[in-house]
Amino acid sequence: MLIPILLVLASGMCHAVWNLFTKRSINKGVFLWTIMMIPSVLLLPYLIVELWRTPLSWGSYGLLLLSVILQGVYSWLLSKTYELGDLSQIYPIMRGTSTLLIPLIGVVFLKESLSVFGWTGIILMICGFFVLSGASFGKRQTNRPSQSLKPFALALCVGLCTTSYVFVDKLNLGNISPLALLEVTNIGFVAGLTPLVLTSKALKREWKANRNTILLGSILNPGSYLLFLFAMQQAPMAHISPLREIGTVFATFLGVLILKEQQGLKRIATSIIIFCGILLIGVLG
Repeated sequence: MLIPILLVLASGMCHAVWNLFTKRSINKGVFLWTIMMIPSVLLLPYLIVELWRTPLSWGSYGLLLLSVILQGVYSWLLSKTYELGDLSQIYPIMRGTSTLLIPLIGVVFLKESLSVFGWTGIILMICGFFVLSGASFGKRQTNRPSQSLKPFALALCVGLCTTSYVFVDKLNLGNISPLALLEVTNIGFVAGLTPLVLTSKALKREWKANRNTILLGSILNPGSYLLFLFAMQQAPMAHISPLREIGTVFATFLGVLILKEQQGLKRIATSIIIFCGILLIGVLG
């Protein structure tokens, strides 16, 4: 179980960092499209060769198509969410939704199980997510109530998309390799943002301003999910999915230290509670 845990922790760190890059970019949709287009082009031959050598059933192709659609919706929602909300406000909501739903789906539909310690860890994590999101969301609601609900709702929708595509991709791993599945998700992600990129005409400006972070993000973004896919091959989804939410802790520190967001001590303390929940799930779950 140690290797899957390490893979998921690394995945969470990578995920938090590329989300930080996205928040600091000029045009969120263009930035996200660019960091995903690079690995999409590189991995396309691998996907073609694998599908050519090992043809799938129509049902399996249908699951892959569903993954593409969910990734497209996810990418569009993610770009819009980062245009409106702060990293420390929306990230816990996006990640916390999956933490709540994915273990439940794994237990109900995939016949996986959680111990008492595992459920205790999930409760601690949910409480931590609530405090983190509520602190920032509540403050915005007081000052600008008409503008605070939209990023909260979008972040919740992002979390629902994440829950859905992780569940679908758990099934897809029974048909294709993690690397090939990563390319499928990349294609969906890029497709969802392509109309936005074509209408914005901001690609050149974004590349000129953030070339270095785009190149690094093009490694961290797909690399984060690839690490998670490898982990899902080696451990039950209900156990390791919540572990990935350690990215919330990393994102909180990044938001406080780099973006200079407020209520730093409160959010860091809450992150410790989340980490305790993560340890319960990963070690005793």
